[in-house]
Amino acid sequence: MEECIKIGLDAKRIVRNGTGLGSYGRTLANDLADIDGLDLMLYSPDKGRDNLRNQVAERENLHFCYPNGLYQTPLGKAFWRSKGIISQMQHDGIQVYHGLSGELPVGIRKSGIKTVVTIHDLIFMRHPEYYHSVDVKIYTRKFRQTLQEADRIVAISECTKRDICELGGIEPERVDIIYQSCAHRFSDSPDNRQLWQVRDRYGLADRYILNVGSIEQRKNVLLAVKALNRLPEDVSLVIVGRHTRYADEILHYVNENRLHDRVQILHGVPDDDLPALYRMADAFVYPSRYEGFGIPIIEAIRLGLPVVACTGSCLEEAGGPDSLYVNPDDDEAMAHAISQVLFGVEGRQRRIELSQDYVKRFENTGAAQRFADLYREML
Repeated sequence: MEECIKIGLDAKRIVRNGTGLGSYGRTLANDLADIDGLDLMLYSPDKGRDNLRNQVAERENLHFCYPNGLYQTPLGKAFWRSKGIISQMQHDGIQVYHGLSGELPVGIRKSGIKTVVTIHDLIFMRHPEYYHSVDVKIYTRKFRQTLQEADRIVAISECTKRDICELGGIEPERVDIIYQSCAHRFSDSPDNRQLWQVRDRYGLADRYILNVGSIEQRKNVLLAVKALNRLPEDVSLVIVGRHTRYADEILHYVNENRLHDRVQILHGVPDDDLPALYRMADAFVYPSRYEGFGIPIIEAIRLGLPVVACTGSCLEEAGGPDSLYVNPDDDEAMAHAISQVLFGVEGRQRRIELSQDYVKRFENTGAAQRFADLYREML
């Protein structure tokens, strides 16, 4: 039996973020807990949201850890996560600390605790126009400080590795690539009863294409809305994500172009309903201008959907050669690509099967086992 090693994980996003970084952390923590020889301690400045935290069940080798009473104010929590956490981890006997969302505590390199950091994207440097200028400065400073603290740097895609090396001045051999895993709930198709319940709950159209993710300008889902005018009238678009200013911009376009009956925006959709929403769609669209990876593409493919995405970042890396990709400003090309993957179109099923074979490289246990091997190698 291998010697048990103590691993600290940054759990702030695990308990607070519903998608993206939160999903990455929850999936990885659950998968790591299934590997023998790891004792996991998840450090978070507070308990966050119950529905998110409870997706990572505490067990014999997995526990959540929070700051003591001295760090209960917002400023105190921020200080604890950026620096104060180090002494707590030393007391807990942590051997390796993994920053799951591109950050490491200041000064941890001097503490004797080995460190790994996962960097998901550098969009704030590559496309600063999508961020407030103050945030760009803060994120950039944290990125450069993290590079100085990290013993090992992990990128979630070839695209992100290229950005780290170029924008951070890092040699390629210092950066490992460990692809993100897809959550377990996207492994099995919902049964007919679940499908009908979800269809009735949201009043879904008989035929729709689906988009899931943050509704923001960078995600560019308005391109798919504009494509509707070139698609059959019985095809609708369902957009899943929280309400934002960009969602208001989409609704304005919908009103101006009389697309009320063909565009549906769903907010506050629970995770358990997502597999059914995927499964009933004709296709999945992901028109984002820039991503670090694009996990919703893999979720869609695993549940049997063809994918149409955009060129310009890493989406071809996520979806593989049998998904379709268009220019992020070309709604005519988007419409044409969608028309090639709708139900009844020749070659649709073959495209799905080839894509499903491609995304097997992102199976759940792959990332966890590679990280477990990395932790042991560092010690």
